[in-house]
Amino acid sequence: MTVRVVVADDHPVVRTGVVMMLGADAAIEVVGEASDGAEAIALARALGPDLVVMDLQMPDVDGVEATRTIRSELPGTAVLILTTYDTDRAIVSAVEAGAAGYLLKDAPPGDLVRAVRDAASGAQVLPPVIAAKLHAHREAPATPELTTREQEVLDALAKGGTNRSIAESLFVSQATVKTHLIHIFQKLQVEDRTSAVARAVELGIVDR
Repeated sequence: MTVRVVVADDHPVVRTGVVMMLGADAAIEVVGEASDGAEAIALARALGPDLVVMDLQMPDVDGVEATRTIRSELPGTAVLILTTYDTDRAIVSAVEAGAAGYLLKDAPPGDLVRAVRDAASGAQVLPPVIAAKLHAHREAPATPELTTREQEVLDALAKGGTNRSIAESLFVSQATVKTHLIHIFQKLQVEDRTSAVARAVELGIVDR
């Protein structure tokens, strides 16, 4: 039985390479290519593929949102994440959105082909390092619930932002930034900026 696949990646060179690798296998047929999440959703709706190979970071609609939509509307279509991101937050978000597998782009071509076949057949495809991160996250204490604005402030802080630069980038006052930081420190159970970033990285709620 041939596995019908849509490949979604916003980098043409990467997308072409994936298409060529999969197309070399007689049991896999690439039926469509998408350059962003919205196009991936549209192609999945139109073609009803067995599986979508999905990048995470794409413009407009990202891979997580596209995965969630496809899995909700087309339960017969599996999604395999293929990305460079291996943070806890990225992995958990993708799996919770319904991804059947999570593979890094430095994986050997043979691993990708096997992952596509396995995920399309209903198996969960998680390499040991990814499975370990997912298990560790599930065993860890619950992640603090941050508001959207608090997450934005925390992300900026992790990138080395000062109160002034964060305020300017978010179009708020420095006093507002300070208030958000106080709330962030409380939720992360830390007392300073450095500890907040370290704790956030440990919990996988910021990319660094």
